[in-house]
Amino acid sequence: MTDLSSQTSGPAERVAPRRALVVDDEALIRWSVAETLTTLGMKVEQAATAAATLDVIAAASSPFDVVVLDLRLPDMNDLSLLGRVREQLPTAVVVLMTAFGTPEIIAEAVSMGVHGVLTKPFELEALTRLLARPGETATS
Repeated sequence: MTDLSSQTSGPAERVAPRRALVVDDEALIRWSVAETLTTLGMKVEQAATAAATLDVIAAASSPFDVVVLDLRLPDMNDLSLLGRVREQLPTAVVVLMTAFGTPEIIAEAVSMGVHGVLTKPFELEALTRLLARPGETATS
């Protein structure tokens, strides 16, 4: 397995590690995604609800660079939270996770600027491929 956590192999565009927010109501999924992002050198915060997500974003000392967002949460189960996240973090890389991704939902999420959609259950390597190298899109 290739070590993707090295920050010395490319140009140093950022001095500080990228900041990520993981949003999922299932604690085990939040934890495993957060651990994966940590191995990529990111500083990770977590939220379990839409309300908590908006609170964490509002309270952040600097904007998040990456948001990994579950579609269905206890207090919101449509793309409206994605819309709010895009408004508040227009430059963030957003990855949507869902077990309920109809072609229409996926198309709308893409039109709203998501970097990728992961259908649950997914391998964490798929998330790593999406986020390991900023600016690249997953084509496989």
